[in-house]
Amino acid sequence: MAAVVKALNAKIRSNPVADYLCSTHFWGPASNFGIPIAAILDTQKSPELISGQMTGALTIYAFTFMRYSLAVTPKNYLLFACHFTNAGAQLRQGYRYLDYHHWGGKARYEQEQAAKGVPSVVKKVAVPTAEAPKDVVAGVSK
Repeated sequence: MAAVVKALNAKIRSNPVADYLCSTHFWGPASNFGIPIAAILDTQKSPELISGQMTGALTIYAFTFMRYSLAVTPKNYLLFACHFTNAGAQLRQGYRYLDYHHWGGKARYEQEQAAKGVPSVVKKVAVPTAEAPKDVVAGVSK
């Protein structure tokens, strides 16, 4: 049995493509692509669900391993592409987090949802008063 495994391994390793597809240089990044794919899909969700701490940690992780992928021998460009994609997705999520929680995005989001008539948000939005700016009142009443 050991001879069969040895012969099969030698056959696989003799073909450069098969050798690459059976290596950790391929399967590591291939399985790691789940993180940036999830981050890209999360851009369609509400920004109130974003964790600022986790986004920060994943951004640092992506940049760290992007550098690592080029420091190893041989250079792992698939791993670099994975972490480059992840860094971009995490930076986008970080911007969405900061915009929503610190730069007034929450109020804009609630106004948009109230204008659409989403019942759970309509209750949160303040009733327009005489002091309210006309453009905000017009946006809510549409």
